[in-house]
Amino acid sequence: MANQQPITKQGYDAIQAELDQLIKVEREELKTTIAEARELGDLKENAEYHAAKEKQGVVEGRISQLQGILASSEVIDPSNVNSNKIVFGATVTILNIDTDETVTYKIVGEPESDMKKGLISYNSPLGKALIGKEEGDEVVVRAPKGNIEYEVESIEYK
Repeated sequence: MANQQPITKQGYDAIQAELDQLIKVEREELKTTIAEARELGDLKENAEYHAAKEKQGVVEGRISQLQGILASSEVIDPSNVNSNKIVFGATVTILNIDTDETVTYKIVGEPESDMKKGLISYNSPLGKALIGKEEGDEVVVRAPKGNIEYEVESIEYK
C-alpha cells in the first residue's frame, strides 16, 4: 500500500491497546448505558440518552481514526538498525549550544509523537533537522523565536 507511515513497535502496540480498550470496554459500556436510558421512556427529554449517544459518536470516531492509523502504518524496529547516522527510530541525545542543556529524544511516527515523553515526529522541524546527522554534527532548527543550535552527542537504536 502506498503512503505507509513509519511507526515504532511501541507506538503501534500503544495505539492497538487504546483501540482494544475502546472496542471491548467503552463501546460495550455505552451500549448498556444507551439501552438503560431507552428504558426510561421519552427520548426527547432524556439527558442520559443524549449524553451517551454523543459519547458513542466520539468513541466511534476515535475507533475509526485509530483503525486508519494502524492500517496505514509500517512498523519499524529500531533495534534492527545499524547506522552511524540518525534515522527513524533513533534515540538521540543533543546539546542545546545556547543554553548548555542536554535533552534526549526518540524519533518516531507522527501518531505516537509526544514531546513530554521525549518522542518527536520525524516530520517535526527538529526531527527533520536531525535525520541524516552523525555524532558531533551541529544542527540548526528554525524556530519562531529564532534559530536554535544543537550538537548531536549520541545516537542509539534500542
